[in-house]
Amino acid sequence: MAVHQSTHRSSGFHLPSFRRNGAVSAPGSVEAGALTARACVFASARVLMGFVFLWAFLDKTFGFGYATASGGGWVDGGSPTEGFLGHVAVGPMESTFHAWAGAAWADWLFMLGLLGIGLALTAGVALRLAAVAGSVMMALMWVAEWPPARHLSDGSASMSTNPFVDYHLMYAVMLIALAAVSAGDALGLGRLWARLPIVRDHAWLR
Repeated sequence: MAVHQSTHRSSGFHLPSFRRNGAVSAPGSVEAGALTARACVFASARVLMGFVFLWAFLDKTFGFGYATASGGGWVDGGSPTEGFLGHVAVGPMESTFHAWAGAAWADWLFMLGLLGIGLALTAGVALRLAAVAGSVMMALMWVAEWPPARHLSDGSASMSTNPFVDYHLMYAVMLIALAAVSAGDALGLGRLWARLPIVRDHAWLR
């Protein structure tokens, strides 16, 4: 006896989708021409991550009294790297970071990195470059804090809560993920950026 299955099956729970007419999704990217819930989530993560880098740049530049004390900003003659790198007390690059602390080239490279990555993420452009630069920056900061160590150079407890994973690694993974899904295509300038001739000819600028 033949059993006829209904062609109308329940597909379960779906997040809302706001798709433009005639939109076709590009393989491997946040759906082009569509504002799906997935695209909005990635776009929101991108903008928030961008604010993390932009705020760090602004606070270190002007000394808003958060991580950088008022009057200690870069414009006031303070060094964006001296405080952090000068107090590294653990890890295989401790002496190297001490030598870099307060150096003009280190200050400029660090601050331009924060600004460039923050602007790229906020606008949704050059996410691959931002992912590479941001991952390198996060890797260096991970080494500076050196989570595997249970004790600092002076023997005191390092207060590390995990021997490998910390927020620097999480940030790096997020940056790579945002670039991989072309998160700038939704609520950003990613699609316009991708149409530029130089970007079309050099995919690494995407």
